[in-house]
Amino acid sequence: MGRLGGGVCVLAVAVVLVISAFAAKANAQSASNVRATYHFYNPSQNGWDLYRVSAFCSTWDGTKPLEWRQRYSWTAFCGPVGPRGRDSCGKCLRVTNTATGTQATVRIVDQCSNGGLDLDEGVFRQLDSNGQGYARGHLIVNYSFVNC
Repeated sequence: MGRLGGGVCVLAVAVVLVISAFAAKANAQSASNVRATYHFYNPSQNGWDLYRVSAFCSTWDGTKPLEWRQRYSWTAFCGPVGPRGRDSCGKCLRVTNTATGTQATVRIVDQCSNGGLDLDEGVFRQLDSNGQGYARGHLIVNYSFVNC
């Protein structure tokens, strides 16, 4: 009986470790106080064409249906937390302006090098509900990866 009890205890510890790993991974998919700048993708003027705007993710997502490409505003991603390069393409972020609480969901279509996000100018203005970000040239945001 002692051996069986020990085996159950080891199993319980293993289950707790697996659950903790999943929780850590979920928590690792968000970041706070990230710099967000803006970029002129102008998706509607460019026919929602990832090739036309030379987006990094066009290699993998350029032939996705128009409805898919139109569903969310676009962003380049180079944030401190989350997948990089091809692994980030097509994923969505819930972005929150820390100054105002204004939120938007955006789709990653490109890479950047500013250490944060490079939002399409239209969604940047939407998030910048008090005008302070546009005056500064950037917003401070929080982001979380979400299903899209």
